Amino acid sequence: MSTTSISKRILPFPPKPLAPHTLSTFSTAAPPPSDHHCSPIVSDITSLLTHHRSKSRWTYLRSLILSSPTKTLTPTHFSQITLQLKSNPHLALNFFHFTLHSNPSLCSHDLHSLSTITHVLSRARMKTRAESVISYALKSNDPVKFFKILAESYRECDSAPFVFDLLVKCCLELRKIDDGLRIVRKLRTFGISPLLGTCNLLVFSVCKVKGCFVGYGVFREVFEENEEGKGFVVRPNVHSFNDLMMGFFKDCETEMVEEIWSEMERFGCVPNGFSYCVLMAGFVEDGKMDKAENLWEEMRLKGVKGDVIAYNTMIGGFCKIGEIEKAERFFREMESSGVESSCVTLEHLINGYCRVGDVDSAMFVFKDMILRDFRAEGGVIDVLVRGLCEKRRVSEALEIMMSNACVGPSCTSYELLIKGLCDDGMMNEALKLQAKMVGKGFELNSEIYDSFIDGYLKLGNEEMAAKLRKELSQIQKPPEESA
Repeated sequence: MSTTSISKRILPFPPKPLAPHTLSTFSTAAPPPSDHHCSPIVSDITSLLTHHRSKSRWTYLRSLILSSPTKTLTPTHFSQITLQLKSNPHLALNFFHFTLHSNPSLCSHDLHSLSTITHVLSRARMKTRAESVISYALKSNDPVKFFKILAESYRECDSAPFVFDLLVKCCLELRKIDDGLRIVRKLRTFGISPLLGTCNLLVFSVCKVKGCFVGYGVFREVFEENEEGKGFVVRPNVHSFNDLMMGFFKDCETEMVEEIWSEMERFGCVPNGFSYCVLMAGFVEDGKMDKAENLWEEMRLKGVKGDVIAYNTMIGGFCKIGEIEKAERFFREMESSGVESSCVTLEHLINGYCRVGDVDSAMFVFKDMILRDFRAEGGVIDVLVRGLCEKRRVSEALEIMMSNACVGPSCTSYELLIKGLCDDGMMNEALKLQAKMVGKGFELNSEIYDSFIDGYLKLGNEEMAAKLRKELSQIQKPPEESA
């Protein structure tokens, strides 16, 4: 894939010169209100909350508010009180919950009052609580507008910089991807770049919702070099690249997996075991086992130990192309290095042995699966049943199908085995298996009928064969003819 064709699929972005990380460029609101600026209700409530230690203070507080002329607190009143409580964030949070859940409502919160409590909680490093307030605010409000109010009130509340990361994170969790991206871009106009974890989450979310090529464009935007080319404002880590590579791999864009891999060097990022696994899986998917082997050797030389996923990738790749000896070599190495094999490992080997016609070895591995209390999925059962039936070992195939070691056999497995049983004249066993098949929700088809018809004909039971032919013809008739 050419660079030009790749760039056409990436979200375009204008270069944005970034100033050093600072918050001084935010608009600043008025300084925190002092006592003589506050209305009597604000002073009274603040005094009650800070000096009344009894649980009954909430009852007194309700009476105090309801006895006021307005019988409620304005959002401005709430913000002024909350700022007075910022040195006691837990009390401020309790006060917020009290106003939120009281019946009747004691305060009609707006984005300004919600921004104040968000800042107070962020200032106290109460991130989870701050996130819950932000999520509440975003359910029925414009995230970009809330960002603007947070920015304007930032210095007034003496907040913490990560408050904007929390806002972006909540946008992404609520699937407001475009809003999260707009907020990040607005932050960067202030010379502020989000934290690395936020950037990674943003790229991952964009990849998931809008596609990996758009996500790659956002990656290049948030991790761009500064205008002097002297470094990166936020330097990506290995997880940044891993998420991108995994996304492209899932979308079958293996060329882009290699492209992202090559980007690591430019950013001075060292790949880890997962990075190698994803690139290796891309090579295996394309049948480039020579490249996968070279990558394995590179991984070994650099001291990166292969885990079960890496070994399974190599074993599965060699089994897929019928190079079972190399698969066995990796399996032995896996066991000797202390990496415990998984059910997937053994399924790969069963597939590989059946591919080369070595059903005995496949059965040996299958029995090993049972001893390890693994349960074979439908796909590997199909392969094993087919291999056994081709070798005329129908009874062994039937034993597998009737055992608890088989989980979710497909319709194909039933068809193969019923045909094998009918070919061997084992009609009673075939009928029992057919009943089990119907009980699993599979419908009878013409292949099943043909197997039974051929089986009865071999046994000389033409009457039963004719009956099944008639039944099959009735099933195959169009609805209007049947009527």
